[in-house]
Amino acid sequence: MGDACAPEAFEALYRSREDPWDFATAPSEQRRYDVLETMLARPRYSSGYEPGCSVGVLTRRLAARCDRLRAIDVSPTAVARARRRCREQPGVTIEVGSLASDATGGHDLVVLSEIGYYFEGAALTAALDRVIGALRPGGTLAACHWTAFSPDHPIRGQVVHAHLHLRWDLIPVAHHREPHHVLDLWERR
Repeated sequence: MGDACAPEAFEALYRSREDPWDFATAPSEQRRYDVLETMLARPRYSSGYEPGCSVGVLTRRLAARCDRLRAIDVSPTAVARARRRCREQPGVTIEVGSLASDATGGHDLVVLSEIGYYFEGAALTAALDRVIGALRPGGTLAACHWTAFSPDHPIRGQVVHAHLHLRWDLIPVAHHREPHHVLDLWERR
Protein backbone atom coordinates (compact mmCIF):
# COMPACT_ATOMS: atom_id res chain seq x y z
CA MET A 1 0.00 0.00 0.00
CA GLY A 2 1.26 3.46 -0.88
CA ASP A 3 1.36 6.57 1.32
CA ALA A 4 -2.18 7.58 0.28
CA CYS A 5 -3.32 4.19 1.61
CA ALA A 6 -1.41 4.32 4.89
CA PRO A 7 -3.49 4.12 8.08
CA GLU A 8 -2.41 7.66 8.96
CA ALA A 9 -3.83 8.97 5.68
CA PHE A 10 -7.20 7.32 6.36
CA GLU A 11 -7.22 8.67 9.91
CA ALA A 12 -6.54 12.21 8.64
CA LEU A 13 -9.33 11.84 6.09
CA TYR A 14 -11.86 10.69 8.70
CA ARG A 15 -10.85 13.53 11.01
CA SER A 16 -11.45 16.03 8.21
CA ARG A 17 -14.85 14.64 7.07
CA GLU A 18 -17.61 12.78 8.90
CA ASP A 19 -18.31 10.40 5.99
CA PRO A 20 -15.56 10.92 3.35
CA TRP A 21 -17.21 8.82 0.62
CA ASP A 22 -20.82 9.74 1.51
CA PHE A 23 -21.69 6.10 2.26
CA ALA A 24 -24.68 7.17 4.38
CA THR A 25 -26.20 9.65 1.92
CA ALA A 26 -25.16 9.00 -1.69
CA PRO A 27 -27.95 7.30 -3.71
CA SER A 28 -25.33 5.28 -5.61
CA GLU A 29 -23.99 3.88 -2.33
CA GLN A 30 -27.49 3.01 -1.09
CA ARG A 31 -28.16 1.29 -4.44
CA ARG A 32 -24.91 -0.69 -4.10
CA TYR A 33 -25.86 -1.83 -0.60
CA ASP A 34 -29.37 -2.79 -1.77
CA VAL A 35 -27.96 -4.89 -4.62
CA LEU A 36 -25.41 -6.53 -2.34
CA GLU A 37 -28.07 -7.46 0.21
CA THR A 38 -30.30 -8.89 -2.52
CA MET A 39 -27.42 -10.97 -3.88
CA LEU A 40 -26.53 -12.58 -0.54
CA ALA A 41 -27.11 -16.31 -0.83
CA ARG A 42 -28.75 -16.86 2.55
CA PRO A 43 -31.32 -14.94 4.57
CA ARG A 44 -29.21 -15.35 7.74
CA TYR A 45 -25.53 -15.97 8.58
CA SER A 46 -24.16 -17.17 11.89
CA SER A 47 -20.89 -15.23 11.68
CA GLY A 48 -19.83 -12.36 9.42
CA TYR A 49 -16.61 -10.43 8.89
CA GLU A 50 -16.27 -7.00 7.27
CA PRO A 51 -12.73 -5.64 6.88
CA GLY A 52 -12.59 -1.94 6.05
CA CYS A 53 -15.96 -1.08 7.61
CA SER A 54 -15.46 2.71 7.42
CA VAL A 55 -18.20 4.53 9.36
CA GLY A 56 -20.39 1.43 9.64
CA VAL A 57 -23.15 2.10 7.11
CA LEU A 58 -22.87 -1.33 5.47
CA THR A 59 -21.98 -2.83 8.85
CA ARG A 60 -25.37 -1.83 10.23
CA ARG A 61 -27.11 -3.49 7.29
CA LEU A 62 -25.02 -6.66 7.58
CA ALA A 63 -25.72 -6.85 11.32
CA ALA A 64 -29.38 -7.40 10.54
CA ARG A 65 -28.39 -10.57 8.61
CA CYS A 66 -25.73 -11.96 11.00
CA ASP A 67 -25.96 -13.48 14.47
CA ARG A 68 -22.42 -12.20 15.06
CA LEU A 69 -20.53 -9.67 12.97
CA ARG A 70 -16.90 -8.60 13.34
CA ALA A 71 -15.88 -5.42 11.53
CA ILE A 72 -12.51 -3.66 11.41
CA ASP A 73 -11.04 -0.45 10.04
CA VAL A 74 -7.56 1.10 10.23
CA SER A 75 -8.92 4.46 11.41
CA PRO A 76 -9.79 4.82 15.11
CA THR A 77 -12.07 7.75 14.19
CA ALA A 78 -13.96 5.62 11.64
CA VAL A 79 -14.25 2.80 14.19
CA ALA A 80 -15.72 5.19 16.79
CA ARG A 81 -18.31 6.38 14.24
CA ALA A 82 -19.14 2.82 13.19
CA ARG A 83 -19.58 1.80 16.83
CA ARG A 84 -21.92 4.74 17.38
CA ARG A 85 -23.93 3.85 14.25
CA CYS A 86 -24.20 0.17 15.29
CA ARG A 87 -24.55 0.60 19.05
CA GLU A 88 -28.05 -0.90 19.09
CA GLN A 89 -27.09 -3.87 16.91
CA PRO A 90 -26.62 -7.02 19.01
CA GLY A 91 -23.69 -9.27 18.23
CA VAL A 92 -21.59 -6.60 16.48
CA THR A 93 -17.92 -6.11 17.35
CA ILE A 94 -16.04 -3.23 15.69
CA GLU A 95 -12.30 -2.89 16.23
CA VAL A 96 -9.28 -1.05 14.92
CA GLY A 97 -7.47 -3.44 12.60
CA SER A 98 -6.11 -3.94 9.12
CA LEU A 99 -6.78 -6.57 6.49
CA ALA A 100 -3.02 -6.51 5.92
CA SER A 101 -2.45 -8.17 9.31
CA ASP A 102 -5.79 -9.22 10.78
CA ALA A 103 -6.22 -12.92 11.46
CA THR A 104 -9.79 -14.06 11.85
CA GLY A 105 -11.63 -17.19 10.85
CA GLY A 106 -14.66 -19.42 11.06
CA HIS A 107 -17.10 -17.07 9.30
CA ASP A 108 -19.84 -18.08 6.91
CA LEU A 109 -19.95 -14.57 5.39
CA VAL A 110 -17.08 -12.26 4.51
CA VAL A 111 -17.77 -8.95 2.77
CA LEU A 112 -14.92 -7.29 0.90
CA SER A 113 -16.38 -3.89 0.01
CA GLU A 114 -14.38 -0.99 -1.40
CA ILE A 115 -11.07 -2.13 0.09
CA GLY A 116 -9.39 -4.60 -2.27
CA TYR A 117 -8.08 -1.94 -4.64
CA TYR A 118 -5.84 -0.54 -1.91
CA PHE A 119 -3.59 -3.61 -2.32
CA GLU A 120 -1.52 -4.77 -5.27
CA GLY A 121 0.94 -7.51 -6.14
CA ALA A 122 2.01 -9.71 -3.23
CA ALA A 123 0.03 -7.56 -0.77
CA LEU A 124 -3.17 -8.21 -2.74
CA THR A 125 -2.49 -11.95 -2.84
CA ALA A 126 -1.86 -11.98 0.92
CA ALA A 127 -5.02 -9.94 1.61
CA LEU A 128 -7.15 -12.27 -0.53
CA ASP A 129 -5.58 -15.29 1.20
CA ARG A 130 -6.65 -13.77 4.54
CA VAL A 131 -10.18 -13.04 3.30
CA ILE A 132 -10.67 -16.55 1.94
CA GLY A 133 -8.99 -18.07 4.98
CA ALA A 134 -11.56 -16.31 7.17
CA LEU A 135 -14.35 -18.32 5.49
CA ARG A 136 -15.62 -21.72 6.52
CA PRO A 137 -15.97 -24.23 3.67
CA GLY A 138 -19.31 -23.45 2.01
CA GLY A 139 -19.16 -19.86 3.28
CA THR A 140 -20.04 -16.84 1.15
CA LEU A 141 -17.55 -14.23 -0.01
CA ALA A 142 -19.24 -11.06 -1.26
CA ALA A 143 -17.05 -8.50 -3.03
CA CYS A 144 -18.08 -5.09 -4.27
CA HIS A 145 -15.75 -2.49 -5.74
CA TRP A 146 -15.89 0.81 -7.57
CA THR A 147 -14.45 0.37 -11.07
CA ALA A 148 -13.53 3.91 -12.09
CA PHE A 149 -10.02 5.34 -11.80
CA SER A 150 -8.78 6.94 -8.60
CA PRO A 151 -5.21 8.11 -8.01
CA ASP A 152 -5.55 6.74 -4.43
CA HIS A 153 -6.15 3.18 -5.67
CA PRO A 154 -3.09 1.22 -6.81
CA ILE A 155 -5.39 -0.97 -8.94
CA ARG A 156 -8.98 -0.87 -10.18
CA GLY A 157 -11.83 -2.78 -8.60
CA GLN A 158 -12.32 -5.09 -11.57
CA VAL A 159 -8.69 -6.24 -11.15
CA VAL A 160 -9.48 -7.35 -7.57
CA HIS A 161 -12.44 -9.36 -8.88
CA ALA A 162 -10.34 -10.85 -11.68
CA HIS A 163 -7.87 -12.11 -9.05
CA LEU A 164 -10.73 -13.61 -7.06
CA HIS A 165 -12.13 -15.32 -10.16
CA LEU A 166 -8.77 -17.04 -10.64
CA ARG A 167 -8.84 -18.63 -7.19
CA TRP A 168 -9.21 -22.41 -7.17
CA ASP A 169 -10.75 -22.29 -3.69
CA LEU A 170 -13.77 -20.18 -4.73
CA ILE A 171 -16.84 -21.18 -6.73
CA PRO A 172 -18.59 -18.27 -8.53
CA VAL A 173 -22.22 -17.91 -7.41
CA ALA A 174 -23.47 -14.53 -8.70
CA HIS A 175 -22.26 -11.51 -10.68
CA HIS A 176 -23.74 -8.05 -11.07
CA ARG A 177 -22.37 -5.03 -12.90
CA GLU A 178 -23.43 -1.41 -12.35
CA PRO A 179 -22.08 1.55 -14.35
CA HIS A 180 -19.31 2.15 -11.78
CA HIS A 181 -19.42 -0.94 -9.55
CA VAL A 182 -18.92 -4.66 -9.84
CA LEU A 183 -20.44 -7.08 -7.32
CA ASP A 184 -19.65 -10.79 -7.10
CA LEU A 185 -20.46 -13.67 -4.78
CA TRP A 186 -18.41 -16.83 -4.36
CA GLU A 187 -18.67 -19.90 -2.20
CA ARG A 188 -15.56 -21.32 -0.57
CA ARG A 189 -14.77 -24.89 -1.64
